[in-house]
Amino acid sequence: MRRKPQSILSAIALLAAAAIPCSLAMAQDAQAPAPAAGAPTVLEQLQAQYKMVKMGTDSNGPTVLEEGTVLAIQKGGVLGVPSSSPKPCPAKYENGALKPPSGWCVQGRKQGGLHGFGAITSHIPGGGNANAPDTSSTRFFNKGEKVYPANLNVDVKNEKVVFDVVACDTCNQTNPPTYYKAEVDFQFAQGFLEKGDVSKIEDTIGEVFQIDNSAPDAGQQAQQPAAADQQQPAAAPAAAPAQPVSIQIGQTIDQVVAALGQPDKMVNLGAKQIYVYKDLKVTFVNGKVSDVQ
Repeated sequence: MRRKPQSILSAIALLAAAAIPCSLAMAQDAQAPAPAAGAPTVLEQLQAQYKMVKMGTDSNGPTVLEEGTVLAIQKGGVLGVPSSSPKPCPAKYENGALKPPSGWCVQGRKQGGLHGFGAITSHIPGGGNANAPDTSSTRFFNKGEKVYPANLNVDVKNEKVVFDVVACDTCNQTNPPTYYKAEVDFQFAQGFLEKGDVSKIEDTIGEVFQIDNSAPDAGQQAQQPAAADQQQPAAAPAAAPAQPVSIQIGQTIDQVVAALGQPDKMVNLGAKQIYVYKDLKVTFVNGKVSDVQ
């Protein structure tokens, strides 16, 4: 059966209409700026700024294998959980305000649990304290406490940077060490992370976790001049000024030679002898000084 011409024309029109949006989309994609080939990503640039701590275990439990960048906490509300916990309780930082973790995460953890992990307990209104959770396994970091960056993730889709830290117990002089860990989610405005302005992202992170440049480096710089002084040889003591030579009437020839050395010239006139020096002339009569000029 042959198709009617009108049906064929209608089909051609539909195909043409469908092709127009595709061609427009391709043209728009061609005009969009392509990312520079080989340019570092936002995550790579942040990782270059913050050296991550490397954690491990020994006979005593968790331990730091390699130290990371030391950060000083600038705001309260960062909740630390035991190192054995599967995941920290994330705080949220947005528009200059730090919102502590939600109540279920803070109040629901208690000591013990399977394999030492924190357990979650439910609250029954009016049920008394029988099931009240023990929150001694968590604590908020104080402002000024030092931590290491432990993990960093850039979630462009949700416009946030996830920043995990571990307590720098040696910096805080905590003994025995705790290795508490925490997480802060830095929330940015829509489209902010796509711009890739890493300096502004670092500034925002610094409002909570500021790089601490004071402790070890300052101490080393203070010790360097002292060490340099120790390496320099001690200056030789200044030579004492020479005592002036004194030639007196009646001194013997041997005494004068001992004081002035051998003369440049000697004039022998029998009982009278003259010793000529560079700037001095000594006359001897019968072996004793009779005149000095």
